[in-house]
Formats: sequence, C-alpha cells, structure tokens
Amino acid sequence: MDSLTTGIVVVVTVVVMVVGMAAAARRLLGANFGLVRLFLAGAIALLVAGPISQSLAPHTVLGDDSVVPLWFLLLSIACALLVAMILLVVAEALVPTGRVTPLLWARGLRARLARTRRYLQILTIAVRHGLGPYLRGRDPATAGSRSRLARSLRQALDAGGVTFVKLGQVLSTRRDLLPPEFVRELGALRDQAAPVPSDLIEEVLRRELGAPVDQLFARFDPEPLAAASVGQVHTARLLSGADVVVKVQRPGVRAVVERDLDIVRRLAATLHARTRWGRAAGLVDLADGFTRAIREELDFHVEARNIAAVRASVLDEKEVVLPEPHEALCTERVLVMRRLRGVPLAGARPVIAARGLEPADVARTLLFCVLRQIMIGGVFHADPHPGNVLLLEDGRLGLLDFGSVGRLDAAMRQALQRLLLGLDSGDPATVSDALLLIVNRPDEVDEERLERSLGQFMAQHLGPGAPAGAQMFVDLFQLITHYRLSVPPEVAAVFRSLATLEGALGDVAPGFNVVVEARGFAGRYLAEMLRPAALRQAAMDELTTLLPLLRRLPRRIDRIAGALERGRLNVNVRLLADERDRQHMMALLHRSLTTVIGGVAGIMAVMLLGIDDDPRVTEEVGLFDLFGYGLLVVAAVLGLRVLVAIFRTDHDSW
Repeated sequence: MDSLTTGIVVVVTVVVMVVGMAAAARRLLGANFGLVRLFLAGAIALLVAGPISQSLAPHTVLGDDSVVPLWFLLLSIACALLVAMILLVVAEALVPTGRVTPLLWARGLRARLARTRRYLQILTIAVRHGLGPYLRGRDPATAGSRSRLARSLRQALDAGGVTFVKLGQVLSTRRDLLPPEFVRELGALRDQAAPVPSDLIEEVLRRELGAPVDQLFARFDPEPLAAASVGQVHTARLLSGADVVVKVQRPGVRAVVERDLDIVRRLAATLHARTRWGRAAGLVDLADGFTRAIREELDFHVEARNIAAVRASVLDEKEVVLPEPHEALCTERVLVMRRLRGVPLAGARPVIAARGLEPADVARTLLFCVLRQIMIGGVFHADPHPGNVLLLEDGRLGLLDFGSVGRLDAAMRQALQRLLLGLDSGDPATVSDALLLIVNRPDEVDEERLERSLGQFMAQHLGPGAPAGAQMFVDLFQLITHYRLSVPPEVAAVFRSLATLEGALGDVAPGFNVVVEARGFAGRYLAEMLRPAALRQAAMDELTTLLPLLRRLPRRIDRIAGALERGRLNVNVRLLADERDRQHMMALLHRSLTTVIGGVAGIMAVMLLGIDDDPRVTEEVGLFDLFGYGLLVVAAVLGLRVLVAIFRTDHDSW
C-alpha cells in the first residue's frame, strides 16, 4: 500500500471516528446541534481519548487475558464522550444553537460592516446633539433638562434621515407615553427631502412597468409635484388622455430603511434594558409597531389596497374624494392614480375666503369624515396632515397618501363609540367601562377609583363653562399612565390621526374646537344606532346568532333538573385536558426523574470509590473502583442531559 492510499485510509478513519464521537455525544444529550460544533466536539473527544486511556490504566495492556483492559478502554471512550458533551453544553449555554450560524454570519459580513458604519454615524449624530449621557442611562430629572433633551432628540432625528424622521413623527403623537415637551418638539418634524433627478425616476419606471416613459404616458412632467423621504410624485397624462399623478419610490430607499429599522429595534432594546424611562415608554413594542408601519409604506400595493378599503368604509364622496389607482400601472414601487386638482389645506385659507366658504364648515366636513372612518367603518387615514388634504376646485375635499392606514375591529369600534357617547353624556361609569375595554390593563385595577378620577376629569373638561381643548387629551393620557394602563397600537393610531388632524383643522379655521365638534358628531351620527329600525335590526342579528342555543336550552335545563331531583348531578373536570399541558408536565417529570437518577448514581459512585477493602482487579484498581467510575460516567451523562434541556428551554423563552 503506497503512502497516498495509507494517508487516505488514515484520514477516512479519523473522520469516521470523529463523526462517531459527535453522533454518540448528540444521542446521549438527546438534542440537535449545529454541524460545526458537533464536528469540533467530536474532534476534541478523539484527541483526548488517548491521554485519558493512558491515565486511567497505566499498568494494563490490551494483550492481557483479563477483561480489565477492555473495561478501561470503554471507560476512556466514555470519558472522551463526556468531554465532547461538556463542550456542547457549554457552547449551548454561551451561544445557543441557531443564534450564530457560521455560513450566514460570513454571508452577512458586508451587511454587518454597513450596519456598523451606520451605527457610528448615528452615535456621532447623537453625541453631537448632546444625547450621549442619556444613551448611557441618565434620566432627565427637571423640566428644563427635559426640554433640552426633547430639542436635542428632535435635531438628532432630523439629521438621522428618513426612518428616524418618521419615528419622530410617530412619537409626537404618543401623548400617553411622552411628556408634553417631547410632543411639541417632535411635532415640528416634517417629512421632506431633496428631489431625485428625473433620469433616475424614469429608470425606476422603466424597470417596474417594463417600457420607456414615452411609451407609457402621453406626457410626463420631469419636475416633481412633491418630494418626500420615501417617494416623490410627478404629474402625467395617460395615453387615454386621463390626467394622473405618478408616485415613485426613491431609488435605494428600501435598503436604507431596512438597515435603519434594524438599528431602531436594537436601540429600543438597549434603552429598554438600561433606562427606566425606556421601560416605562415600552420602546420595544413601539419599535415593533413602527417597523410594521414603515414596511407597509414601502409597498405601494398596500397603499392601493388601503385606498379601496377607506373608500368602502362609509365614505361619502359628495363631500370627500379619494384618488383612484390605475391597477395596470401599479407595482410595489410605482403607484399611478387619478389626479385631484386643488390646493393643499395648509395654504387654503385665502381660497376659502375667495370662494365665500365658511372655514368651520370645511373643518367640520374633514373631521366628521375621519371620525366616520374610525367609529363606523373601522379603516381610517392615519396621517391626515395639511399636505395630505386638498381643497378641490369643486369645493370638495380630497385625501391623499394612504401609505399609513389604521384598522379597528368591531369590538374596538364599539368600545370607542361607547367612550365617545359616555363623554358626550357625562357618564363616568360608561367612560370607565369603555376605557378598560380599549386599553391593555394590568392584573389589578382599582375600578372604583378610576371611575371617580374619570368623573373629576370630565367635570374639569366637559362641565358647564369648562374650556374644552387639546389639553383634555393630555390630561386623559396622564390619567391612563397613572393607572398603569397602556394604549394598544391600533388605538394609538387613532390618537395619532386625531392629533395630526387637530393641527390641520387649526390651519383652516383658527379656534376650531375639535372636542366640542367630536361631541356633536356623537350626537348626530352615533345616535343613529338608537333609531327603532337600527335597534330592530340589531335585535334580529343577535336573535339569529342565539337561536341554536335557545332551541337546545329547554332540553338541557330539563336534564339538569332531573339529575338534581334524583341526586345524580355531578361535575366532571379533566385535568390536563390540553395536549400541550400534558407534554409540559411529562417534560418536567422526565427532567425531574433524570436529575434524581443522576444524583443517586453520583452518590453511589462516591460511596463505592470511598471503599478501600474491596476485591482487587489489578494491584492498583479494585472492583468497586470500576463500578464507581462507571456510575460517575452515568451521573455525568444524565446531568449534562438535564443541563442542555434547561438551556434549550430558557433560550426558547427569550
């Protein structure tokens, strides 16, 4: 046999032995591990097998006629396997399986480097604006320091780019989480950006729609009508002659946003772990909701569906108009819609005066439109700022930009309706019950005290002669925070929409009272649900749902009464009826038994090794020593199985 063949045989033998060691260690631990750590554990076990066998039996040789050499060989292999198992358990404790995958780590090295550069940029921006001490855990103690922190945060977010500007806009609507200083400062952020050159926009259109711009449109204006951080809008005319607007996503914005969203989530987790104010604000949940919303805005298919959903939700186009997408020309990065001609609401006061319109009527139309979407339809425009609302040439209003839309289920809409009706009627009990249905409540809430606090709140803000205004929402959020209630994301979107709308209505009609008008909406629209026809329809719907139960109810009552009369009424309760509960209990039982057996084996091993007067197998090793070493191996294997199960359970629950 030549040297090459010998080398191949040796290599194959070594690989087989390493694989065998790794497979045996994995089987004894009863858990799956990555191939890399299994191979390393098997290789180390093979390396230490020889030294271990020499240290265990220095005076025995394989050629002896007794079984002692074979016993020591098996014992040394078992000890080598223990080494491999210990390495796997330690690796599982330090770096859980699936958390670090070498191949994926190597593939993502470029992304990590890019994220590291972005981290350095963000940290530089934060430090330059004086946020360094707060990132290290310092809490703002005084009103003055909070004001400085709010101003610094606004400046830093503005310098951070698109994702952080939008994050600041979302935070500016969370009056339930942030002090008024932060809400005022972050409310000054505006989603504006420099326009993208027209040749890059035309390239995006060609890739998305599969044809040059001159073949898609009879006319395309290269100058943008509006430019924002995610996309920009151009006017155009279709080949059919219809005037449209073309919304095009900025090139490269998706990669930037995804990278920044990852950083936002990591920063939120860090601040949640290191600061009290981060935990109190629930930054992790806020970051998750923000991530979902931004990703929806990056898909223009979602915006097209949002337009159809809002149009279907009790929208009266006699007063408010929505753009209509041209489905054949809509993609993930391009949205072509019917053009609405008008002036933005932010600068519409001179136009309103010139046309002889009443500013309060225009503001009331917009407010009632959004409230109908929230309270009745359940699908509503979540960002109705003045730039997204047009006063059209025919006097109607037009809503734009449906990238951010909120949705409420029927139960949440009913709770909000009850809340609004309770505020309108001045009933603190109704308001308290509705509020507890809306918010996420802790395990213990003093409902009587909450009802009294709401009564005082309503007397202060809704009583005769009380000045109703935006301060009412601030005090309501402070009351929610005081009772450790938290607003769910879908309801926070409602408050965000109303807070944004409040500013828009103030631009149109200075002094317009949103709270008073909302109470008027409750009396005008929600009272329709109390009409005889509406009540009769609601009763019929409920009766139809309950009819199968009502048909079975008499027979069930008769059976219960008969059992009571004969003294045979009993109640059967099945413990652990859920399969998941049974599996959990069996896992606990197996782990407990394994721990007990391993402990008993270890104690017996120590006792056997401590006996001196035992039959001798060799001059240096007794029979009880052999049994003791074997029991030590058994105890170690069982203990390692318990440890790896504990580590796996703990990591799965993180």
